[in-house]
Amino acid sequence: ISILGSAFISVFFLKKTMRTAEILGGTLTVTGTYLLVTFAPNVPQELTARQVQNYLVSWPFLVYSILEILIFCILLYFYKRKAVKHIVVLLMMVALLASMTVIAVKAVSSMITLSVKGKMQLTYSIFYIMVALMASSCAFQVKFLNQAVHLYEATAVVPINFVFFTTSAIISGVIFYREFQSAAFLSVFMFLFGCLLSFLGVFIIARNKKEEHLQIPFIDCGHIPGQKLTGKIQSDSHSSCYGTLNKEDDSVKSQS
Repeated sequence: ISILGSAFISVFFLKKTMRTAEILGGTLTVTGTYLLVTFAPNVPQELTARQVQNYLVSWPFLVYSILEILIFCILLYFYKRKAVKHIVVLLMMVALLASMTVIAVKAVSSMITLSVKGKMQLTYSIFYIMVALMASSCAFQVKFLNQAVHLYEATAVVPINFVFFTTSAIISGVIFYREFQSAAFLSVFMFLFGCLLSFLGVFIIARNKKEEHLQIPFIDCGHIPGQKLTGKIQSDSHSSCYGTLNKEDDSVKSQS
């Protein structure tokens, strides 16, 4: 509904053009995500603070966390230092943060539920660590997601973010909460097939997507009719002059 609704709004209200590739990619992402959600393990469990602590220091999650931090730092380096603002780079950072958010939200909600039932969990420090992780990861998600929405069309941002978010949330749950331990082979196969369809749809949608550059708000002195640029466009460090314009039939010397 989110994907189809955003596509409808973009086309009919924002006057965006819907390409055939976007329709095909959107169909694949919806199908793949449906398989992800349908065949992902659904094991309800009440998590105590001690269980969350044990999951947090388990070696599968530690390896996963190190890999995720490493990938996030590489993406952040290209984003900040190399000014790479491709839609996949931005939304991959959002997805990596989202995986931490999902883990923290489930832990916090479960501990609050147990506390309401009479099994107090709010006295453990892990509860406040998870609250801080949830709040910080949500804040940075909003930052990068806003940047993606500012640079790219909603018809591309929404489905890609939806697939990345859903996939990262399921993977983090599988690793942190060990939800695939008793899953059947068919469920695992269909889950992986859904991943394949989702990534294929994302590739089709993201292909040939470029940033929307703002128009230059100043006059290019080199294109003023009848004038020729003889000075510097950038101002001199010792002067407020931006250069001079001479008529072609004048011989006035340029000022430094």
